[in-house]
Amino acid sequence: MNDLGIITEVIVAALLVIGAFFTLVGSIGLIKLDNCMSRLHGPTKASTLGVGALLMASVVYSFQSSDGSVHEILVMAFLFATAPISGNFIAKVNMHRLRSNKEALPPPPKDHVWGTYSEK
Repeated sequence: MNDLGIITEVIVAALLVIGAFFTLVGSIGLIKLDNCMSRLHGPTKASTLGVGALLMASVVYSFQSSDGSVHEILVMAFLFATAPISGNFIAKVNMHRLRSNKEALPPPPKDHVWGTYSEK
């Protein structure tokens, strides 16, 4: 095995360890944190970085083995685009849920597309 192969394997191993660490931290945070707003940080921050590192390890290994796959890059782009958006929606729902007095809620926008809250 040449030096480039060894360096690539070390990079893949490091990315796998980093990805596993961040995924583990995100999972523990999801279990241990006490309220919904704190629990958002586990899956949206740490686990996203963990899955990103695992996917990057797969990309590096696939190009090193001369098969070259970009499917992982597409999955990573989709993950990085959707995780913050879903975290934002979960936070908005939680903020509306915590308000017990309906009068304290702001009026909904006049836009018919907005769907977080409506008066009935």
